[in-house]
Amino acid sequence: MHELGEWLREQVAPWGLLLSERQLQQFALYYEHLIKINEVMNLTSITDVREVYVKHFYDSLTLAQVVDVSRVTSLIDVGTGAGFPGIPLKIAFPELKLTLLDSLKKRVGFLQEVADLLELDHVTCVHGRAEEVAKQKGFREAYDMATARAVARLNVLAEYCLPFVKVGGTFVSMKGPSAEEEMKEAKRALHVLGKTTCQRKELVLPEAMGTRNLIMMQKRDHTPKAYPRKAGTPTKQPLV
Repeated sequence: MHELGEWLREQVAPWGLLLSERQLQQFALYYEHLIKINEVMNLTSITDVREVYVKHFYDSLTLAQVVDVSRVTSLIDVGTGAGFPGIPLKIAFPELKLTLLDSLKKRVGFLQEVADLLELDHVTCVHGRAEEVAKQKGFREAYDMATARAVARLNVLAEYCLPFVKVGGTFVSMKGPSAEEEMKEAKRALHVLGKTTCQRKELVLPEAMGTRNLIMMQKRDHTPKAYPRKAGTPTKQPLV
């Protein structure tokens, strides 16, 4: 575990991300707790320690290659699952005010345990559906940045995430190889939900563990009150 912590530190240092011993220890604790709870709850199919460090920890931190996270005050991670990319970003950027949103109560309980175990402050774990939470005061257009990792196709994901983002803020969607096609499909949705501009960066994970795409979207206008539509509608009738 210690050597993988050192590996992670070396990998992210060229991005200007300098991880301390304390931060490496937090990643190790996170891994241990993830694997322990994963035995009784389905959190991740990836359990090999090296794969977790590459496909979950390193992958989550790649966001720092496209956004200056040190200048982001508030971040919401929508459909966070086991906490990716939110918790690795919070470990690396301790000043971040992080909200982790998930629709499964058990997972939200796990996320709270992780926040307590790693002694992370300013972490709010919220149980709910994005379509409902995004309508609530204190959440709507309240964040500098929203993230989501492969939760749905981009035109659907935009309707879940952009209502949380302030005008002038950023939404970063972490995708696999089919990103370009999804960007074309999402053109209308991005315009309707905030006259949003869009660019893409392709990355290859170390040790030939796959290709990733980061889609960065800049929100330039308010999201109309009608969005997001009621639970289930964005998936059944995506904006095209």
